[in-house]
Amino acid sequence: MIYNRRKFLSSSVVAAMGASLGLQARDHQKRGSGIIRKLPLLKGRKVLYTYGGWDGHEPEQSVGLFKPWMESEGAIVEAFNSLDPYADKNYMSGIDLVVQIFTMAEISKEQEKGLLDAVKSGVGIAGWHGGLCDSFRQNVSYQFMTGGQWVAHPGGVIDYSVQIVDHEDPVTKGLNEFNMHSEQYYLHVDPNMKVLATTTFNDDHADWIDGCTMPVVWKKMHGKGRVFYTSLGHVMKDFEVPEALEIMKRGIRWASASKYEKPEPWKNPVY
Repeated sequence: MIYNRRKFLSSSVVAAMGASLGLQARDHQKRGSGIIRKLPLLKGRKVLYTYGGWDGHEPEQSVGLFKPWMESEGAIVEAFNSLDPYADKNYMSGIDLVVQIFTMAEISKEQEKGLLDAVKSGVGIAGWHGGLCDSFRQNVSYQFMTGGQWVAHPGGVIDYSVQIVDHEDPVTKGLNEFNMHSEQYYLHVDPNMKVLATTTFNDDHADWIDGCTMPVVWKKMHGKGRVFYTSLGHVMKDFEVPEALEIMKRGIRWASASKYEKPEPWKNPVY
């Protein structure tokens, strides 16, 4: 099977963003008399990066940000501006991770089945914002996997804060509350997941959700596959916020290890 594939080089701006980010995950960290397992690097991981759908979420630009970084850690990354690889069972069985940014759009039955089967068998999947949780609005089995579906962003691009609610998980350890100027996602979410960060809505744009606490970052399992999501990242400029970029990088690392590490305790809803 032949796919339509484009290759991208990182820009100097993207390189500067990555170089300036001082928050790095370590392999292990001692805590008291025990040792806490930390996030693995991506060395040797085979990654499928699918991008497309609505252009407003800058899918092409995202490849220039994340693909060079993954390759710098030793990952083998192939980027496709289509969903066709999902229907190739042999291809999907040979990868470790899917990174997807494909807002809205449509997915065929064969493509959806191929993706879901791969994740159930142990392929990880990671994504952000509408590229993962506003994809394929008619496909509830897909939404069952991701753990959430976007329904609104009251006020559009606004100022809001993100609270870290799990300070021990390696994805958020060492990070503190931070501010965003972007879309504050209101999602319908699955309680069957581990929530790592949240945001709280006020009544400026929708009075009936005043005080509602909404997950922003979560991890979950779907079969044997690790699923990671953050609602941050409306446009690539959002990843100039160091915490937003670091959370996504750490989530990618975590999701890539489904086939190599045992499942961890992960049910920790906040509502």
